Amino acid sequence: MSKVFVFDHPLIQHKLTYIRDKSTGTKEFRELVDEVSALMAFEITRNLPTQEVTIETPVGKATSKTIAGKKLGLVPILRAGLGMVDGILRMIPAAKVGHVGLYRDPETLKPVEYYVKLPNDVNERELIVIDPMLATGGSAIDAITSIKRRGATSIKLMCLVAAPEGVAAVQIAHPDVDIYLAAMDEKLNEKGYIVPGLGDAGDRLFGTK
Repeated sequence: MSKVFVFDHPLIQHKLTYIRDKSTGTKEFRELVDEVSALMAFEITRNLPTQEVTIETPVGKATSKTIAGKKLGLVPILRAGLGMVDGILRMIPAAKVGHVGLYRDPETLKPVEYYVKLPNDVNERELIVIDPMLATGGSAIDAITSIKRRGATSIKLMCLVAAPEGVAAVQIAHPDVDIYLAAMDEKLNEKGYIVPGLGDAGDRLFGTK
């Protein structure tokens, strides 16, 4: 069974409070999501393998460390996942970025795939699938399934807030994919929205309704 990590770093929790606040406007919401994403990237990469290298400093030789192992890739789920990409790229600027386009059918609540574009070497990369919300889990499950079908073997899922129902669904469908969250919320309501959540992340990021 996959592991679930909830980041309790004070800066992440502080900024998440303002992300949740319904009085936070689009500009500030977008900036806060960007900042929290960068902080989460710092946490999600904590256990990346390193290797020692020898370099020349202005003063002399030094033995130091660089990241080793698989290269990284980011795969935001459109459209809300886009709001988290830039913050992560500031921390991992060499990562390649793919995209998976899904929307949720308002009647069935099932995800519908309409776009997939991934780096050619996904089988050589550790991929981080990105979506601010993990509600029913349907979009994340389908996105990960689609990515695996195209050759990916090492995948993590990164979300701002999640409902227990969505986490459980992803763990059942993809027990090899660890889940990284800023918060685990209480439940889903009858409409499939996370409670207390933060509203519709896409609408709040892009100023739409």
